[in-house]
Amino acid sequence: MKKQRGLTNYLLRRFLRFDREQPFIFLSAMLAFLGIMLGVMVLIIAMALMNGFDNEFKKKLTIMNYPLTIVPRFYGSVNSELLMRLEQEFPQLKFSPYVAASVIARSGSQLEGGYLFGVDFKAEREVNPVVAKGLETLPEGNFKVLVGEALLEAFALGEGDRLMYIFTQIEPGGLAVTPKLKRFVIAGSFDSGLSAYDKAYSYTDLHSLQTIMHLPDNVYDGIHIMTDDPQKVIEEVRSVLPEGVRIKGWWEDNVNFFAALELEKRSLFIVLMLIILIAAVNIISSLLMTVMNRRSEIALLISLGASPAQIKKLFLKLGVVIGIGGIATGAILGLSGVWVLQTFDIITLPKHVYPTARLALDLSWQDFVSILGGAFAIVVLSSWYPAKKASEVDVLTVLRNE
Repeated sequence: MKKQRGLTNYLLRRFLRFDREQPFIFLSAMLAFLGIMLGVMVLIIAMALMNGFDNEFKKKLTIMNYPLTIVPRFYGSVNSELLMRLEQEFPQLKFSPYVAASVIARSGSQLEGGYLFGVDFKAEREVNPVVAKGLETLPEGNFKVLVGEALLEAFALGEGDRLMYIFTQIEPGGLAVTPKLKRFVIAGSFDSGLSAYDKAYSYTDLHSLQTIMHLPDNVYDGIHIMTDDPQKVIEEVRSVLPEGVRIKGWWEDNVNFFAALELEKRSLFIVLMLIILIAAVNIISSLLMTVMNRRSEIALLISLGASPAQIKKLFLKLGVVIGIGGIATGAILGLSGVWVLQTFDIITLPKHVYPTARLALDLSWQDFVSILGGAFAIVVLSSWYPAKKASEVDVLTVLRNE
């Protein structure tokens, strides 16, 4: 057994050496090695980028859309009594009641649609870290408003300026109906990292907006909930809610968006895996050329007692060695590339377009194992056919002719 293993290793080293008489065989094997190496490296970095940006988008959407939200059904009501009951039953959670209104912000001739939220400043600071700093200095009452920095830049306004909000809810006046108009004093700003949210969301005192909307002090449009494990907590809270209200998670409002991201990630994985598949074609051609060039040696080995299974194993091992070498080198280079991009600010991104100004990378172990497993499977399948052809060499014909 040891002699057979030593012979196999000797032949492997011999077949992998550069042959001056047949340089194209070695060149084809080298191209296969380089192709698999580059494919694995690019796939690792691409998957890390996709995961990183997915996580960044999830963080931003979680912050601005809140992990969980309780809203009324068409016949229900969210009020202070429900809020007190939830705070008693779930003291580990943080709650923030709110009133929301669809508005159009106007400054001169410029208009920007969005939402104005009336919130309890103390409670909102606990559930929304993005606006927490601005709410600390925002005085309650007197129709003060906290707006996004993107809106301030678009309107060329600053703190202390007045900003008019046109409410989409209309009210009768004389012989016609007119929209509600109210000027607010800009008392602070926030920056979420996403300009779409900064332009669309504004925050004011809960009582101020309730007064404008003619709502009782104890009635809300909903309650935001902050938790680190929303998918577990949602079922616990749902079990104690009355029939007139319902609870929803932030992911339920963004199902299509994240489904598109997941589809894009899978498509990218398949496309980049084709690079490895193309490189594996070089393994097939290299092994087939080796088989054609070494037919006399193969026939001689079989005539000396080597079985077809051993010949098949030899060439299968030859292809696997080339492939594993490329996979291992590509994995090392890919992980090194991820580390370099995470550590050094080599590439910067426009902050107003992307959720982060630097590349976000996060390589999950599932993706890493999938890449290595998929590449190895392609290498084995590519090596099988040439190995099979090597084991089917006609000994008598080859020895008679060569």
